[in-house]
Amino acid sequence: MKYEQEKIRNFCIIAHIDHGKSTLADRFLQRCHSVSDRDFKEQMLDSMDIERERGITIKSQAVTIEFNSVDGNTYQLNLVDTPGHVDFSYEVSRAISACEGALLLVDASQGVEAQTLSNMYMALDHDLDIVPVVNKMDLPSADLERVADQIEHDLGLEREMIYPVSAKTGKNVEELIEGLIKWIPSPGGSSENPLKCLIFDSHYDAYRGVVIHIRLFEGTIKAGDEICIMSNNSKYKVEDVGIFKLGLVPQKDLKAGQVGYIIAGIKNISDIRVGDTITLTKNPCEEALSGFREVKPVVFSSVYPVDTNQYEELHAAIDKLKLNDASLIYEKDASAALGFGFRCGFLGLLHLEVIQERLEREFGLNIVLTSPSVRYRITRQDGEVYFLDNPAEYPDPGTIELCEEPFIQADIITPTDYLGSIMTLCMGKRGIQTSMNYLDEKRVEIKFAMPLAEVLFDFYDKLKSISKGYASFDYEVIGFRPTNLVKLDIVINGDRVDALSQLVFKDNAYERGRIVCKKLKQEITRQQFKIPIQAAIGNTVISRETISALRKDVTSKCYGGDISRKRKLLEKQKEGKKRMKMVGNVELPQSAFLAVLKTSDDD
Repeated sequence: MKYEQEKIRNFCIIAHIDHGKSTLADRFLQRCHSVSDRDFKEQMLDSMDIERERGITIKSQAVTIEFNSVDGNTYQLNLVDTPGHVDFSYEVSRAISACEGALLLVDASQGVEAQTLSNMYMALDHDLDIVPVVNKMDLPSADLERVADQIEHDLGLEREMIYPVSAKTGKNVEELIEGLIKWIPSPGGSSENPLKCLIFDSHYDAYRGVVIHIRLFEGTIKAGDEICIMSNNSKYKVEDVGIFKLGLVPQKDLKAGQVGYIIAGIKNISDIRVGDTITLTKNPCEEALSGFREVKPVVFSSVYPVDTNQYEELHAAIDKLKLNDASLIYEKDASAALGFGFRCGFLGLLHLEVIQERLEREFGLNIVLTSPSVRYRITRQDGEVYFLDNPAEYPDPGTIELCEEPFIQADIITPTDYLGSIMTLCMGKRGIQTSMNYLDEKRVEIKFAMPLAEVLFDFYDKLKSISKGYASFDYEVIGFRPTNLVKLDIVINGDRVDALSQLVFKDNAYERGRIVCKKLKQEITRQQFKIPIQAAIGNTVISRETISALRKDVTSKCYGGDISRKRKLLEKQKEGKKRMKMVGNVELPQSAFLAVLKTSDDD
């Protein structure tokens, strides 16, 4: 297809989780004949098995499709499918920065939800033209009038622009494609100007190195050009350029307005920073494009191999995962209980679960994760300020002047029936209500300032069960606030298990310690001796459970006779148990570490 800038449309699909983004992308591919019926499968753009199984998008994907419009022209549509889960909002911001327009999807039965709002505001910050789409019109519970009122009232978008579609059946999808050509503008810029293009993503190819996903704002690029990456001034020679179909399709060149890829023999993905600007060394542009926010991990956990001989394999596996997931950060770590491993930073608990599953599935590793923690800010009495995410590095409390923990702004939209229960839940998690706004007679939006550590574990599950699935949740980190932090140690058979240590809010320490001891008692197998399990803060034990010993009946051979004979046998057994306890080792199964992660008392 020949290059015509006015016939290019760059757009992304944004929505709350599970509103049908990937299904709509599938229909676009089918309607534009980008995939044959024989090769088609559900969630075409989701490349990972885990994405298909869970029905979620984890990594945003770009694809170029050609559409023959009723006006007789052929348009080049560059579509970016984005994730919906709050953990991956960073992926959404990357996709938005490469587009001129966005299709904002709203479920016809659920209506406008928390991430619908936050994704729309993100798109407006980037000056995108927004086309509202009401999806799932094939559902019996679909209510177009109610959802159209919400879009007009909550989002401030025009009712006349709304396209009701069913991504599942394909109803009205062609009208929607015609509509996005009408409402979303063609890209600006000139192919004659000095090259200026944005890196909005990258992935690693085992044979060709790093594949850089780019959006050209100015200029032209072709194979043989020498490029310069503006943040670190590194230079590379371009080997290949092209566009994304369902694979990589090489092109002679790429020009202003297009979305495509560059391969330049780059071996290390960490040399490429998303949000960076690429230009030519011969004729560079004057200033870089304004990038977007740097990804910041919010949850930290250590990963150890169950078999210590698999350490090198784990190292290689995390290295390979890092090549395709720039948001994963890691450093070497060691534990007295578990040996050598890695301290990793994640975007959220779902991200942690995804990485864990990928390590176990794709690399066949058996791993143990320590209890997730957030990053605290510690001010020492000598004035030194540093960040702490590993309980093992918690200093002597006497040297600490101030502890601060990260706070989030939680944005919850719920039907009014569940308002009281949700407010009780948030306040129980140390939440402070900052605002309440009735969107209509049936729905209310509430905002809470809450500690991130309280939201990590079971908050989302409890919110969904309290509201029967109707409440929606979105959050952003808003800074640090003072807290009363203590280190909770777990002592098993007199030995502190550093991998089970946690940093917790002091008032919650007793409850957390009680639950952890109770869980461990269920998981650890009984031995020939008593096993005490204790939760302690410093030298103060705050909770204890005891696993009773397996006991042989040594008096069974005594039929009658003097009681002193039985007593002698029992004393001898007692001495043996004492000796055994001194040399005995308590094996902690992998399930014990996983049980500690579930801190809610659901027994």
